[in-house]
Amino acid sequence: MNQLKKAPARSNFTILRQICNYIPPFLVPQLARTTGAEDKARSFTPWSHVVSLLYGQLSHSLGLNDLCDALQLHSGPLVGVRGATPPSRNGLSHANRERPAELAEQLFWQVLDQLGKATPGFVQGRRRGAAFRFKVPIHVVDSTVMELVANCMDWAQHRRRKAAAKTHMRLNLQSLLPSFVIVDTAGEHDNKRARELCAGIKSGEIVLFDKGYVDFEHLRDLDARGVFWVTRAKDNLAYDTVGAMPASHDPKILRDEIIQMSNPTQPAPELLRRVVALVEVDGEEREMVFLTNNLTWSPRSVADLYRCRWQIEVFFKQIKQTLQLADFLGHNANAVRWQVWTALLVYLLLRYLSYVANWGHSFTRLFTILRAVLWAKLDLRALLDCYGTAKGRFRNLARPDQAYFPGFL
Repeated sequence: MNQLKKAPARSNFTILRQICNYIPPFLVPQLARTTGAEDKARSFTPWSHVVSLLYGQLSHSLGLNDLCDALQLHSGPLVGVRGATPPSRNGLSHANRERPAELAEQLFWQVLDQLGKATPGFVQGRRRGAAFRFKVPIHVVDSTVMELVANCMDWAQHRRRKAAAKTHMRLNLQSLLPSFVIVDTAGEHDNKRARELCAGIKSGEIVLFDKGYVDFEHLRDLDARGVFWVTRAKDNLAYDTVGAMPASHDPKILRDEIIQMSNPTQPAPELLRRVVALVEVDGEEREMVFLTNNLTWSPRSVADLYRCRWQIEVFFKQIKQTLQLADFLGHNANAVRWQVWTALLVYLLLRYLSYVANWGHSFTRLFTILRAVLWAKLDLRALLDCYGTAKGRFRNLARPDQAYFPGFL
């Protein structure tokens, strides 16, 4: 049986309190006043609400009874988390339903801003993967669907017997942190959200997205703003070939040509670049067609950039496997948004902790270690030092080929 070479140092505070200490003390009361959540609070304060949902994510609580019973049993140590108090089942359910989820949304962005100011390298990230040669920020846009229960969640119903919530996200490839998030129902097509997701991208930066977000009028606007983009072409794309790019020596590049849309009345960029390449998928080579508005990159760079889009798929699989986004604590839209934003906040706090502690193992292992000792009074950094001494490669995301739970794609 493996044993630690040294025991972690003791602390006056629980692991849960040390994690919550990364949230500035003034932030939740301030946001509760500005969002109106304070007006809907009596004995169960907004801070207690946030701590309860954070604990629900970290402990992987399966429901209201599971979460409330655990906090009641640990009410003594819970008070040590800046005076947080355990909720009743009805009290927590009412808070999730009535208190505006904008509090959790703004809390996530404010904490991200505060941590970025304290540690600039955390939000700047590093160049990684096949896109290491690009020095400009690279953004990845995609969405993930969370299956819900149709007969309980009519607000999210998008088929006769199915319901789902969808999270649209713009992920920074260098830092692997969200830059923009929309939590909504799954009934709307992805390309309807493309403009919102790309609104904050600056000239000279790069955005990657799949063909579900293709809207040629939006692509034309991105081109006019000086934003470079890479996506995949739809099978029924109607185009005319204008010219050919210089031949590539790469045998995986089949075609590289300049095109324009066949329909002159359709709003679209004046010129597009179409790259056809062989890409290995599941051990087999498949022919894929990429579109971009950049006419100077090598065709290999275009294919490599799109391959980086997989990082957001891995990100979604990671948070769905690790955090609690399968069992929801409420049936209404506001409660689902509370839980999604709290999950993202937990991911942010643990990613920051792994950054400052130079954690050398997977995000999943970090989560499981902390889940086991949430109420223990151990020094958090010393604990991670004890478990992080084994030599390993720093990776906060799962490998693309790692198994995942069926139905959570």
